[in-house]
Amino acid sequence: MRSELYFVHFFPIVSTHINLTPMRIGIIGFGKIGQEIKKLAIERGHQVNLIIDLENQNDLNPRNLKKVDVVFEFTTPAAAPDNIISCFDGGVGVVSGTTGWMDHFDEVADHCRQTKQAFFYASNYSVGVNILFSINRYLAAIMNRFPEYHVFIEEVHHLQKLDAPSGTAITLANEMIPLLDQKDRWEPAGENSDQVIPIQSVRKNQVTGIHTVSYHSEFDTLEIRHSAKSRRGFAVGALVAAGFLIGKKGVFGMQDLMPF
Repeated sequence: MRSELYFVHFFPIVSTHINLTPMRIGIIGFGKIGQEIKKLAIERGHQVNLIIDLENQNDLNPRNLKKVDVVFEFTTPAAAPDNIISCFDGGVGVVSGTTGWMDHFDEVADHCRQTKQAFFYASNYSVGVNILFSINRYLAAIMNRFPEYHVFIEEVHHLQKLDAPSGTAITLANEMIPLLDQKDRWEPAGENSDQVIPIQSVRKNQVTGIHTVSYHSEFDTLEIRHSAKSRRGFAVGALVAAGFLIGKKGVFGMQDLMPF
């Protein structure tokens, strides 16, 4: 067996209400998450000195980056790597939540280290989702002993979400694969194979995000689920991550902020 049942160890969690030192903030991608970050940042006493969106992409330059301490990058898979690298070259650390570009992650992480900058990446900044990740790993280790259960992931998001499956669903699957002896990959739902974790993607109006991991047997179904009520939870986590990043160099993730 590749995995054994293990105990959950609890560590202190960074408070989402922590009073951070005021930061000068830049935002790349002024969609719904970017707007929520701006609103929350101002509420908490930070300055939003730079906003980059489709109509002013040329404003992402070293002169403007000198006005900020950290940049939030929430754009598209095609744009994210270049945006992040531009920030590093301009001497600014980045908090990114853009998903769908992981094929370029190592390149971006290497550039961060070469320029001696700071990078924080998460597929989801919600505290609740990151607790779900921990429960998911724990449950997968248990369920490996019961191969009669078949695992399935479903993610539901709003119609404007560009990537499918979501980065959160992919993270859930990738963290299960080393713990489930029968599984070696994930695929979009449809392929029927004992080696595959299927992921079903559903797009509906006015859905912030729902992620469900379910185990089905002939006799019953076991599920764990996270449902986001609003985007504010994502903005809170991203803002706390930015405060964590100030003064650091290197590549970080939610496991550094909430190590459980």
